[in-house]
Amino acid sequence: MKAWNKIAHYPKLGLVLLAYIAFIALGMPDGLLGVAWPSIRASFSIPLDALGMLLTASVAGYMTASFLNGPLISRLGVGQVLAASCALTGLGLIGYTLVPVWWMMVLLGVLAGLGAGAIDAGLNTYVASHFGEGLMQWLHASYGIGVTLGPIIMTIALTALHSWQVGYQVVGGFQIVLATGFVLTLALWDQKDSPSHGGEPKRLTDYQTPMSETLRQPQVWLSVLLFFLYVGGEVSLGTWTYSLLTESRGIAPTVAGLFAGSYWATFTVGRVVAGLYAKRIGVNLLVTGGVLGALLGALLLLWNPFPTANLVAVAMIGFAIAPIFPAMMSGTSQRVGQRFAANTIGMQMAAAGLGTVGITSLVGVLARQISLEVVPVAIVVVFAALFGCYTLAVRSSSQA
Repeated sequence: MKAWNKIAHYPKLGLVLLAYIAFIALGMPDGLLGVAWPSIRASFSIPLDALGMLLTASVAGYMTASFLNGPLISRLGVGQVLAASCALTGLGLIGYTLVPVWWMMVLLGVLAGLGAGAIDAGLNTYVASHFGEGLMQWLHASYGIGVTLGPIIMTIALTALHSWQVGYQVVGGFQIVLATGFVLTLALWDQKDSPSHGGEPKRLTDYQTPMSETLRQPQVWLSVLLFFLYVGGEVSLGTWTYSLLTESRGIAPTVAGLFAGSYWATFTVGRVVAGLYAKRIGVNLLVTGGVLGALLGALLLLWNPFPTANLVAVAMIGFAIAPIFPAMMSGTSQRVGQRFAANTIGMQMAAAGLGTVGITSLVGVLARQISLEVVPVAIVVVFAALFGCYTLAVRSSSQA
């Protein structure tokens, strides 16, 4: 009761806590699939590469919801969008466990992706509008916690209950509970999203800029490109590191798993640390320093002077890139202007989904055609391009 009374007196605290819990929930499904996939394949008698169908369906839903984030928030408000999206995600995940055939699970992937995209874009928009850079960093650190919890939940479900369905039902049920939390706090979200009066400055969510006008802004597209490149690089390394180490560099699977795990571990630690110093350091220094650190790590991974260098390189990249996504998200209004920020954030989230599929798949194709050693080369190229585009975006915004 004391905790509830404190939240009642400080409603912002309650919203921040709910946002953090939502991002933990957002990360959980991403951590489930890798562990569950062998069991899912066996259940539906499908080939290994059928995973691409589910990923494509999920990303299609994710991109659609992210792209429409600005108009949806303008029409419905943040609270209703978040409540509906959590419910969609929960229903999709639970539905995975109930359908009898594979194509139905793929269709439900669209539903789960719609929910995830709306949660991601909606919370990013709200936090960028109402809170500082430090809270944005910690919000994304919460996602790292969720990604870490997902495999643990699925491992327990598989080892103790011999059922991948239970893992998805637990996480799906958590999403439904979270949707209820958003419904119960609708008044608080709506209060924060009401148009500003008097001399108070407008929030990003107060603008109702037409999407057609936003699409005509060159700086918007440059900002969108940043997220396509960044997320493509982040996910590509996370996806292909284990294969690179085991199949190309002869590192034992157990050791390679430790090396690959260090990527997400230092990634999460980096976001927590960035949250402490974000306000002092500033958005631009966080991004440029992070990209340069990631480039150095990628070059070390490419050089590969000795086996332990792989661990150092992967951990270094994970720590360096940690603050980039939330820092770029917080700096959206600086790059494109406040009038276009809410719509742009949704487009950025859509581009992130496209980068996840596009760049990661391209690296996989190149690795199959040439060699897995193309992975560090691709990572170097992506982060170099990101550094160039971000520098251009900052210069363009300063001249506007």
